[in-house]
Amino acid sequence: MAVMWAAIVLVGAVCALDLVLTLGIVRRLKEHTAHLEGLLRAGPAGTFEGGLPAVGTAVEEFTATTLDGEEIGRSSLSGETLVAFFSPGCAPCVEKLPGFLAHARERIGGRRLILAIVAPGEQAATAQMAAELRQVATVVVDDDYAGGVARAFSVTEYPAFCLVNSEGTVLAVERDVARLAAPAER
Repeated sequence: MAVMWAAIVLVGAVCALDLVLTLGIVRRLKEHTAHLEGLLRAGPAGTFEGGLPAVGTAVEEFTATTLDGEEIGRSSLSGETLVAFFSPGCAPCVEKLPGFLAHARERIGGRRLILAIVAPGEQAATAQMAAELRQVATVVVDDDYAGGVARAFSVTEYPAFCLVNSEGTVLAVERDVARLAAPAER
């Protein structure tokens, strides 16, 4: 009889230990889920302080040459311009490129109101990305990190999508072009 009681106590202790460990795992999973949801809201590249321009800030002055040989700058922005920043070595950029191309094809104003900035990378990949973007946007390969377009917009993370008005004020910033609101929704 004593052996049976000892076995019952042992089984009870093991079950209590199992319950404590299970509750600990559930608590950790809830923390992990909250962390993952935060990362998903931030986008695939995550967020870092200063990686994207703040809404309402003014774009700094810049000058750049498009693939068509045209000199552009902040004063070249007219209407509500969609400005996209891509890097050929960036997996999220490559993933979001088809969605951007589809969005750009449907956008009113065409290439005149869409500016695509490509960060330099491996030459063939940069050329391929620029060629795809050139179909729907005015394209600049931003070789000048120190004083280039990305710096003027305060962009250090890719991909980034901004809506900018003709005065150079940032109206909206997103990591996914599909999440940019239409003018009537802002």
